[in-house]
Amino acid sequence: MIRVKGHLIVKVSICALSLTSCASLKKSTTRKTTTTPASTNNNRRVEFIDGIATNRHTRNTNNYNNRDISISKNITRGSANLENAQSWQFKYAQMLDVPVEDVLNYKLYNFIEEWWGTPYRLGGKTKDGIDCSGFVNTLMNTVFQMGLTGNSTNLFTQVKRLPAHDLHEGDLVFFKIHHKRISHVGIYLENDKFVHASTSNGVMISDLKEPYWKKYFAGGGRL
Repeated sequence: MIRVKGHLIVKVSICALSLTSCASLKKSTTRKTTTTPASTNNNRRVEFIDGIATNRHTRNTNNYNNRDISISKNITRGSANLENAQSWQFKYAQMLDVPVEDVLNYKLYNFIEEWWGTPYRLGGKTKDGIDCSGFVNTLMNTVFQMGLTGNSTNLFTQVKRLPAHDLHEGDLVFFKIHHKRISHVGIYLENDKFVHASTSNGVMISDLKEPYWKKYFAGGGRL
């Protein structure tokens, strides 16, 4: 009987020790799993407060600071110019049928605006009346600082001949209207449009593709 009791006491003691070790083992394990995330969270907070964060965040911040934020990612610089365009640019862009961003020569279009509708007068050189060569000479001298003189025939001898598809703003366009020689001159703008002093409507903009002007077009040239 005594031996049986002794065995029972030994078994109970062993179980108690086992339970105690398991409990302590669980506590240590729990302590490890809880402290690791805490330290990580603390590190993240410190990095965030210091403005360091991770390398990925740092790169994004640098990219943002170096980016031109005045223009949205979905807006082109051309459309930004469109937003800043002035009324005269819209007006002549519509007349020439070109993008507003292409109408940039303020001095040229301001000159045209001032002389628009001036009546035609043979030999005239003022806003009371002007002929085609007088208008071309005045515009080229004022806008492009060229000392031009002479009538349309004289001007034709001074230019380097160019086909219509090679013409640029400021080139001259010539016509033979009811004559075998050059009898009319204008200044090329954009998109086959040219400004000139016409006998019917005075200073205006016309189109080389119009049947009348296409019929009498003699060529273009550059000074």
